[in-house]
Amino acid sequence: MKIKATLDRIPGGMMVVPLLLAATLNTFAPDLLRIGNFTQQLFVDGAGTLIALFLLCTGAQINLRNVGVSLGKGATLLATKWFVGAIFGLLAYMFAGDNGLWLGLAPIAIIAAMTNSNGGLYVALVGQYGDKTDRAAYSLLALNDGPFFTMVALAIFGAMGFVDGLFSFVSFISVLLPIIVGMVLGNLDDEMRKFLDKGSSMLIPFFAFALGMGIDFNAIINGGLSGVLLGVATVFITGTAGYFVFRALKWNPIAGAAEGSTAGNAVATPAAIAAASATFATHVDLATVQVAASTVTTAVLLPIYIGFLVKRLEKKGVNIPDDYMVHE
Repeated sequence: MKIKATLDRIPGGMMVVPLLLAATLNTFAPDLLRIGNFTQQLFVDGAGTLIALFLLCTGAQINLRNVGVSLGKGATLLATKWFVGAIFGLLAYMFAGDNGLWLGLAPIAIIAAMTNSNGGLYVALVGQYGDKTDRAAYSLLALNDGPFFTMVALAIFGAMGFVDGLFSFVSFISVLLPIIVGMVLGNLDDEMRKFLDKGSSMLIPFFAFALGMGIDFNAIINGGLSGVLLGVATVFITGTAGYFVFRALKWNPIAGAAEGSTAGNAVATPAAIAAASATFATHVDLATVQVAASTVTTAVLLPIYIGFLVKRLEKKGVNIPDDYMVHE
């Protein structure tokens, strides 16, 4: 039975199939694998650990001469994602109706969904379609996984004063450290680099499954059509923006598009903002379910969109990721 060959024929198959399988299982039988010990630790609670190990293996493949490329890609993705989300959030505030909503969406939900990104999904996608510099860019992308950049946007708009304490520098370091450890090992010993290289692709389906066990399709129903539309807009607007920015810079455009998602942690952003400023308390519940629906929608739709973009490039004779590899 050729399981791997079948998955390889599906765009993003090594990531999207385990993720959707787990999401389906979590929706209809959420307690099936939540039985404790090794089973739950691997298939349910293991995403963070497996992604950390993946980043360490990826870090080992980075030559210190190329570290600037990774930081440049991370900063570019971070800026593009934030700018696009902030602009649409501003438009929502400008054209909101008397009820404070724009097209049925809470402006704070738009900013939270569009400026945050699913780091695990990004890592999985560039693990299949990117190179080591694309994967290492995640060290900077971790900055947008939470309420910090949402608050920056709101502060710029004058909707609220900036509030300290919602972003921890330690959190940034905690994401960066596995990559640094991998870089040190790989640059000190070429044999260690080759050894750890084997772990990169092997880990993808396992942490994708664990990520899927955190997705509940009921969130789409609870968030309604507006939340689904927010997710669709996040994929096609922020993902496409990243695609064209990376293409303009002659980097792998698929890595740019891989940022077009909503982070699971973004679901907590409206509540965090409301806790900092009562101004946003009115729409916090609506914004929360809309962001949740966007999270699920982007997790399902983005890999499909990425697969479409890859096929489109291949028809033009572009090989992904080979034509964009950063060689030592």
